[in-house]
Amino acid sequence: MKEQMEKQLQKRVNDYFTDGKSEFPEVERKRTLLLKRDVDLKRVKAKANIINQFIKNEQSEFHYTCHFTFLLKQEDRFFIEEEVEKRVAKFHQGILLEDREYSYQPLMEDTVSAIPINSVLKNVRIPYEYDRIKAVQYAERWWNDSNPQYKNFENNCTNFISQCLRAGGAPMWGYPNRTIGWWYERNNWSYSWSVAHAFCLYLSSSMKGLRAKEIEDPRNLQLGDVICYDFQGDGRFDHSTIVTGKDAYGYPLVNAQTTNSRLRYWSYEDSSAYTDQIQYRFFSIVDGA
Repeated sequence: MKEQMEKQLQKRVNDYFTDGKSEFPEVERKRTLLLKRDVDLKRVKAKANIINQFIKNEQSEFHYTCHFTFLLKQEDRFFIEEEVEKRVAKFHQGILLEDREYSYQPLMEDTVSAIPINSVLKNVRIPYEYDRIKAVQYAERWWNDSNPQYKNFENNCTNFISQCLRAGGAPMWGYPNRTIGWWYERNNWSYSWSVAHAFCLYLSSSMKGLRAKEIEDPRNLQLGDVICYDFQGDGRFDHSTIVTGKDAYGYPLVNAQTTNSRLRYWSYEDSSAYTDQIQYRFFSIVDGA
């Protein structure tokens, strides 16, 4: 069964370089986005790692990760993009029945809809300097790993971005009220630290501590800035990323977790979560002087 999974994975890799439509939707999404960006795909490497195995009667289920490394060329510049998918493969009597992306369960905190994030002390500034290099260094170090100093969630995207901003010197405040401020303390945290929608609300309204300025053009983002994603376009933001690079045309490349990604193109058009209704908000982190 492991051999069958590896053959399936190799077939996906081969499909990137063959003419005609691929049977794998994720391959088609990636190829379409690369064509739109005028990017040449030079090489793909993939490695599978089994996490868990469940056997019941004649059926087997494997939970595994696929680590993809893409060597890309745009104009005269080369990029290495990485992505780690969590997947589920199901077999019956050794025959592959299904191989799909893992479906993440939302955080219980994601049910929070209205949060008075800045209900007190709005105008009391906390001076700080945001070190973009340190924030990016953290994003590079931990994009595919878990820092043991923090709790790790199944949906870990915003927790990871908050850690990056904290590494860059952004000040925390609001403890112990989870509905106020932006903080992580004593294995507890604010909603804005871990929940994508609350984080977006915080960045759009904060007048104290960590602050940001919303901009319209993603090309104006700097390293260490943040993008928030509303995949369904329903007004509720689902995902957060941090800018860690730029492509040849000045568009941001981002690091993220949940589907762990490094130097991924900012638009997420190659993501299974992408829809035509997607909405973005672009935040430039402001020094707190």
